[in-house]
Amino acid sequence: MSWQAYVDTSLVGTGDVDRAAIVSAAGDSVWATSSNFKVSPQEMQEIVTAFKDTAEPKNIQSTGLHVAGEKFIVLKADDTSIYGKKGKEGIVIRKTKQALLIAHYPESVQPGSAANTVEKLGDYLVGSGY
Repeated sequence: MSWQAYVDTSLVGTGDVDRAAIVSAAGDSVWATSSNFKVSPQEMQEIVTAFKDTAEPKNIQSTGLHVAGEKFIVLKADDTSIYGKKGKEGIVIRKTKQALLIAHYPESVQPGSAANTVEKLGDYLVGSGY
């Protein structure tokens, strides 16, 4: 399956996510994205740095995280996942060996449903060597 198919089918296609991107784990290239979801190079580096700082997540939880031009309050940050919220919408970011799955969910979706969708794809990719 192509990276774009993962975005279109396994993330956005579920209805639990309305916009998504898959970028390299180094944050230096975009592999696939929704047409209405632009994660800037600076935002990708902010995410990469956030994963490096998860041993001491107070930094990201106090400053928040920017994704696609929006600032999110970070609710959870560990070595594989970051969850953020802005009002009733939010983001779920899942790190695999080689990729970062960045997904946005609208206020009409329960956060747990979006997180489950992104985490399942992340687990599948890790199991596949990615």
